[in-house]
Amino acid sequence: MLGVMDTSEAQRRAREAALDLVEVNPKAFPPVCKIMDFGKFKYEEKKRQADARKRQSTVMLKEIKLRPKTDDHDIDVKVKHILRFLSEGDKVKVTCRFRGREITHPEMAERQLRDVVQRVGQNCSVESEPKMEGRTMTIVLAPPKVAQVQQPPKPKPKVEPQAPTPPSGPVVDRR
Repeated sequence: MLGVMDTSEAQRRAREAALDLVEVNPKAFPPVCKIMDFGKFKYEEKKRQADARKRQSTVMLKEIKLRPKTDDHDIDVKVKHILRFLSEGDKVKVTCRFRGREITHPEMAERQLRDVVQRVGQNCSVESEPKMEGRTMTIVLAPPKVAQVQQPPKPKPKVEPQAPTPPSGPVVDRR
């Protein structure tokens, strides 16, 4: 921390140290500058951004398609796929598509989607409720959110001081 100084003085100090004078906050009054190796700074910033991109997890949206007349065994197979997708951390869009006159009974598709959610159980959280979009009814499931519930610290048992017990055997005074 060098404090407030003239620009030419700051440039002179940067040249003496063989570093750069970098403007950090131009909107402040007076503008805030730092003496640093700008090339090294840009390199480290680029590395940090690349590292952040590498650690970033991308959530994909997988789709499972059903029909209102899909049989129970076929739904069991689809539920296994849903569980696999959720365990991999992906979201799942379950779609029930209507064909022909099936559109007159949307409650069948809603019942079927709710049944899928019940079969998946605690392994998912419902991100969007069943809704009609044209000739399809969809519901979006997401991996369960792991709630870090902090438990209160356990109270330590109180240790009551006990009266000293007399030693067993003969007492020898060694002074």
